[in-house]
Amino acid sequence: MTLYLNLAKLLGTRIEQGLYRPGDRLPSVRSLSQEHGVSLSTVQQAYRHLEDMGLASPRPKSGYFVPLGRQMPALPQTSRAAQRPVEVSQWDHVLELISSPGRHEVLSLGRGRPDISGPTLKPLLRNLSRQARRQDPDVLTYGNIRGDIRLREQIARLMLDSGCQLAAEDLVITTGCHEALSAAVRAICQPGDIVAVDSPSFHGVMQALKGFGMKALELPTDPLTGINLDALEMALEQWPIKAIQLTPNCNNPLGYIMPDANKRALVALAQRFDVAIIEDDVYADLAYSYPRPRSIKSFDEDGRVLFCSSFSKTLAPGLRVGWIAPGRYLEQVVHMKYLGTGSTAQLPQLALAEYLKDGHYEPHLRRLRAQYLRNRDLMVDWVSRYFPAGTRISRPQGSFMLWVEMPQGFDSQKLNRALLPHKIQIAPGSIFSAAGKYRNCIRLNYAEPPSATIEAAVKQIGATIAELIEEADLQQAQEVGQWR
Repeated sequence: MTLYLNLAKLLGTRIEQGLYRPGDRLPSVRSLSQEHGVSLSTVQQAYRHLEDMGLASPRPKSGYFVPLGRQMPALPQTSRAAQRPVEVSQWDHVLELISSPGRHEVLSLGRGRPDISGPTLKPLLRNLSRQARRQDPDVLTYGNIRGDIRLREQIARLMLDSGCQLAAEDLVITTGCHEALSAAVRAICQPGDIVAVDSPSFHGVMQALKGFGMKALELPTDPLTGINLDALEMALEQWPIKAIQLTPNCNNPLGYIMPDANKRALVALAQRFDVAIIEDDVYADLAYSYPRPRSIKSFDEDGRVLFCSSFSKTLAPGLRVGWIAPGRYLEQVVHMKYLGTGSTAQLPQLALAEYLKDGHYEPHLRRLRAQYLRNRDLMVDWVSRYFPAGTRISRPQGSFMLWVEMPQGFDSQKLNRALLPHKIQIAPGSIFSAAGKYRNCIRLNYAEPPSATIEAAVKQIGATIAELIEEADLQQAQEVGQWR
């Protein structure tokens, strides 16, 4: 099973990256069998999987071809290198996003919320109810500052899938991944220090740096492979960088998976310049391919990688349960945890430990991966159909976020305001940059089951974008006429 899925992933990536274009003939079954040392039936299974994904089409006695109708939109442009570290801005716009009204008042396509409507969450809800009914005094105590040992043991087992061999004692339970990231930053850095980040980057980390009085150095980031390691090396030579923070797997917001070779090279760079790496792995379990991608932490030999994750994106954000594997910084992180929230609530920890122990997590992930992959393709189709020509769209390899790029000069914050009367909200791209770049970009969420309501909202967003572009063009023409 793993062999054919891995082969399908390899071919699918090549197709989506444009190495095989619409109408191109794909390698023969026999040649792939010889090249990869697998059976003919394995290759045939891989091609059937690609057929199901709409990436390959068989022709009698001719082989497999990339479907002619498959026209992939252009990818977002690779971000440019920052000239210098900057202080983080954009808090007002982040606050606007996270303070949006309830789910039934505004259709928020910008928040990082997973789908919580599926049946595979019912065992977790039963566990929460059962734990409350037991009237166990342990539920009402502070608990261990490092978290419940039963949950840490289950998480240590989960982390084997990421390539990490850790013990429960190596982990600290946190109040969501946000606290894990904040504790990691504070454990390593002081006010005024510089942190190198991928760009665009998670707005929560940006605001943590702002709150702690630190500066961000934004690294050029490819929409398919992640940060530019040459640019990182130059930055490490030029600036006293204390930590590198990034989301290498199912990146938020671009959706890429960093190649393993790049992860190894990144760790080697960090060792050479003696800096820490803060890895946000919160989306990696939602990778569409199997097995899930290796973490940077799995290449860590001297404990300099602080691995941060949570169940907020894979199960439910309301649980507020995350964890960190801080390596050599364990004691500093525990201290920062104490200064932050203290112990994490016991009830969700105990319910989660039982959910994991009973084997419910993996079936839940399988359902979500399949759902999000279908949703991604549908959302890409809708954006391609309803947004103005020339719109650039990311190609997420996991999770449920789509990054959409409009022409330079477009204002996504103005778009958000124009969508308010329609009770629709998007995430403006500027909040994913320390300096407020990517104003011409937006992030869209495609986690929830597709519906006519969501399609209508995407259509309205596209129509509003077209109106704003037309208004800007008209205004520019009038200004040019007045100048003449």
